[in-house]
Amino acid sequence: MGNPKKIYDPRYWILIFSLIVITELLGFVTSSLVPTSKFIKYATFIILIGALPFLIATIKGLRKSDEELRQSKLKLKNIFDTLDVAIWSHDLRSGTLLITPGIEKLYGYSYIDFYQDLDLWKKVIYPDDVHLLDDREKKLARGETVTSEYRIVRPDGEVRWIQDRGFPTLDSNGNFVDFNSVLFDITDRKESEDRYRSLVEMSPDIIAVVSQDKIDYINEAGWKLVGASHPEELIGLSPLKFVPAEIVEAFKIKEAKHGEKRTRLEFQVKQLNGETIDVEMASAPIFYEGRFAVQVVGRDITERKITEKTIQYMAYHDSLTGLPNRNNFRDHLNKVLNRQQENKMLAVLFLDLDRFKIINDTKGHTVGDTILQRVANRLEMAIQNEGFVSRQGGDEFIILLEDVDKERATLIAQRILYEFSKPLEVNHQEFFVTPSIGISLYPTDGRDEESLIKNADTAMYQAKERGKNNFRFYSSNLNGISIRKMELENGLRKALEKNQLTLHYQPQVSLVTGELVGIEALIRWQHPHHGFIAPSDFIPLAEETGLIVPIGKWVLWEACNQRKAWESAGLCDVPIAVNVSVRQFEDDHLVEYISTVLDEVGIEANQLELEITESIMQNLENSTIILNKLKNRGVLLSIDDFGTGYSSLSYLKHLPIDKIKIDKSFVDDILYHSNQGVMVKTIIDMGLNMNFTVIAEGIEADEQLSFLKKNECKIGQGNLFSKPIPAGQMEEYLFNRNRKSGIRN
Repeated sequence: MGNPKKIYDPRYWILIFSLIVITELLGFVTSSLVPTSKFIKYATFIILIGALPFLIATIKGLRKSDEELRQSKLKLKNIFDTLDVAIWSHDLRSGTLLITPGIEKLYGYSYIDFYQDLDLWKKVIYPDDVHLLDDREKKLARGETVTSEYRIVRPDGEVRWIQDRGFPTLDSNGNFVDFNSVLFDITDRKESEDRYRSLVEMSPDIIAVVSQDKIDYINEAGWKLVGASHPEELIGLSPLKFVPAEIVEAFKIKEAKHGEKRTRLEFQVKQLNGETIDVEMASAPIFYEGRFAVQVVGRDITERKITEKTIQYMAYHDSLTGLPNRNNFRDHLNKVLNRQQENKMLAVLFLDLDRFKIINDTKGHTVGDTILQRVANRLEMAIQNEGFVSRQGGDEFIILLEDVDKERATLIAQRILYEFSKPLEVNHQEFFVTPSIGISLYPTDGRDEESLIKNADTAMYQAKERGKNNFRFYSSNLNGISIRKMELENGLRKALEKNQLTLHYQPQVSLVTGELVGIEALIRWQHPHHGFIAPSDFIPLAEETGLIVPIGKWVLWEACNQRKAWESAGLCDVPIAVNVSVRQFEDDHLVEYISTVLDEVGIEANQLELEITESIMQNLENSTIILNKLKNRGVLLSIDDFGTGYSSLSYLKHLPIDKIKIDKSFVDDILYHSNQGVMVKTIIDMGLNMNFTVIAEGIEADEQLSFLKKNECKIGQGNLFSKPIPAGQMEEYLFNRNRKSGIRN
């Protein structure tokens, strides 16, 4: 079946009718001119038949062109619809206006509405963007092509972005005669740009664009970072004003072939006020406004750098004193040893503060920390830039002296001891803190860091054992002493929990009547491997390590319990004497603990006697307070080892002391010293004059006993009466003594 348009197309009938008319006219004309010629009559008909195919082909061509034109218009319409594009064409001379239907999709209004109201496009512009029209109209009046971007409000309230590109036409007189405009919906692009702009402007990181050695763009974080009040202060400036030339060169990308290059650096930026900050930045090549440029993104890392420096400082310096710490000292010593010449000597001084733990425990860490700071200052003053002073930790310090001999090391050690001969004042209170110093020398005492420090430490312990507040050079025979001391310390820490400590008891006897007047509890240590260990070996170690505090509490509790058991058995009604160390005595909770023991065990306060050493005089104010509290509680108080310590008669007469005990060394002088007991007689006379009961300990011979009786010493204690014995034997001793005295149990 043919195409219906081919049958009913009116152009076919017009063509046939026109040919017939033309043929008739042609026949009429020729018959009038040549009436006799039959050929001419039929020739017109022949021409008609011959021309018909040509005319039909021509009509087909026209019909095809019309179809192609229609298809082209349809395609163009589809393209405009797809692109959200509208065309506005206005011939101002004829008043002809052409608006494409695409405007409906852009504005949401029918394109007929724009024909009816030529100002509708202005009326729907977002109010904040209306001001753009003034500048647009001025440029159009000058014949300039203008691209405007503004927002419109659609009938449903939706706001859209429009790009309006206008092309004016002026006549020869400069009159505005024709105008064409192409309208695009750019909402998606603008919203994307706004999101990107918001991210860039609101970013806490620095974002900038540099092109041709000038700053083309910088966000708020960037211009605020360098101290500007607005971005215009920086736009157009060279980055060299803020950044070193080598950094600019490192970031610079001059050729497109470097398009994949990325650079990340840390450096300092100079602010407008001249101060510098640390930044971390990365760069990448971009195209900016049609030009090859570099985009930099970075952040202020000043705080991070400060933190890193702080961490680095803390890693190698002591936070309390500011001195180099253990790690710093070891690193420094290793560097010195690596460059040390064989014929040059260096010295390592290991210092430990004497009695510092007592101060720290009794006065608190705040006072202790202040003392450590003062100690650090004094050490630096004593060394006077001649050595490297460091703090190992706690109350230990190490000093490195380079290019010194033994004599020079000795001089500096003496200088340190002299520096500490003066008291340290903290909170208006004086503290005497002295150092014990061990010294090792390179290369004789070690060639490496570990050996030199270890041997100096060993020598320091020997200095402590020699009475503290002195120095000692290392010698190889000190190793055995140090190892034994370490073993004792480790064993002592386990002695309490493993029940290796016991109490022995020694009677105190009236030298006048021979009656039992008291019993002293004395601690003993039976080591599982080393056997019996003398108190003189482990008590100083317990004092030094602080273990004396828990040991002292155990002794007090155990002795009071034993005294209660003997009392309950009817064996004993005399006081039990217990030694209390200076460190334990200065504990703020000592009085409270003693009261608790007395109450829980159930013995009277006057059945407990506390023996304290003269060293409590070093802190007389605090000692007086505690002694008075104990005296008010009813506890008996005595000064042990009198004459060997710090006692002053002017102080002693003001203390609530009941007894003084003459030290065994003075009692021994009765037999072995040329003065034949003059010191003992002096102490007895002084005690009697001050109304103190005098006890002599360490009596081992009848000659000593006679001398003491002759000089009116009231009480004696020693192996002559009974050596210290375990609780079981003491119970038997009490039983036998009571039986001889006729006391029934």
